[in-house]
Amino acid sequence: MAFPDPIPPLASHTPSGLVEHFFRHETGRLHGALVRLLGVNHLSLAEDIAQEALLRALRTWSMGGIPPNPSAWITRVAMNLAKDHLRHRNMSAAKEPAIITHIEQTLPSPAAVASDSSHTIRDDALRLLFVCCHQSIAPDAQVILALKVLCGFSTGEIARAFFASEPAIEKQLTRTKQRIQESNIAFELPEAENLAPRLDGVLAALYLLFNEGYKASSGDRLLREDLCRESIRLTTLLLSHPAGRTPRTHALLALMLLTSARFPSRLDDQGALLRLDEQDRSKWDARLLNEGLQHLASAAQGETASEYHLQAGIAALHCTAPDAASTDWPRILAHYDLLLTLKPSPVIELNRAVAVAHVHGPQAGLDALESIAHSDRLDSLHLFHAVAGELHTRLNNHRAAAESYRRALALAQVGPEQSHLARLLERAEDYA
Repeated sequence: MAFPDPIPPLASHTPSGLVEHFFRHETGRLHGALVRLLGVNHLSLAEDIAQEALLRALRTWSMGGIPPNPSAWITRVAMNLAKDHLRHRNMSAAKEPAIITHIEQTLPSPAAVASDSSHTIRDDALRLLFVCCHQSIAPDAQVILALKVLCGFSTGEIARAFFASEPAIEKQLTRTKQRIQESNIAFELPEAENLAPRLDGVLAALYLLFNEGYKASSGDRLLREDLCRESIRLTTLLLSHPAGRTPRTHALLALMLLTSARFPSRLDDQGALLRLDEQDRSKWDARLLNEGLQHLASAAQGETASEYHLQAGIAALHCTAPDAASTDWPRILAHYDLLLTLKPSPVIELNRAVAVAHVHGPQAGLDALESIAHSDRLDSLHLFHAVAGELHTRLNNHRAAAESYRRALALAQVGPEQSHLARLLERAEDYA
């Protein structure tokens, strides 16, 4: 695997930078370990304890310096906080030590995880993901909960991913946690055949996790490769289990790897966004590309094509074209047509409109944009207006292009995209 380390090099060695780093990279594992200790019915308590551990890290490290192993420090503080909570529960003093000892013995060590060769999922983060995706929880609610407790997404990030308001997401999370308590879902997983119904939700959460890394919804960085690494690590781990070793999982991993292969050329040396036709393809990661194609071949062993098959197929067509002009846009358009049949959505229609423009010209692309069903859901998405601006530019409708770019710039929340759109707007205004 070309992404062997799920934890990337530290971007910042300040206490606040390290705490943010661990919040992003360790949330799933920390919550998983805490849920193993406290029980699935105490998800909110696990989140509170993890937050408290991170706050203590920030306070302690700011005064006393950063410890040699920050990850172990945070985990130990979180475990001690959880045990303190257990000690304050109404339990018999005589039974308390035995319960704590039992809990400690059931916590797997990293060495035990690494040496495990059974078909049991030993990774706490992946186990927690399967808990979040229990079939008693609605599909969207599964993914929302997984993004919150496993991936450390903020409510705002989840709201943007689902085109929803933050209060609506908060209400959904509260209802889901209540549902988990009522359903008495166990942290210990059932046999493989009973895990299969949860797989759709698990794959959807991993896909959204990767997408947030591929194109951050806010902040100064367009790419968050740490999230992509973690989603690839978890998907690879999923493939090691019989319940997860499916053509769909291979297809999703293929999509992640083929997309990641293009990361080295997505930004220029100054951090500015580069479009696909502007990228230096010699910088694409050949090893990731080959691994992605291998997983796509493994995905073809099934009898049906999932949305991940089609999206991985589109990524493969981009990656295998020797240059932008050689891209097989008719096949890409055919893939989007199938994807729309399989999983209709305004976002897929937006991507299809781009393919239509490449095959049939910019006016056909604009027509495809205008015909998108429920396009009002895209009005707050800057990409919708950026695509319109690009197509108007190709038709020399510079005034309309400027208007679209202006709207896109007002909506964009990521630094490199804002800079890119500002340049396009300036150019369109010059010609208008």
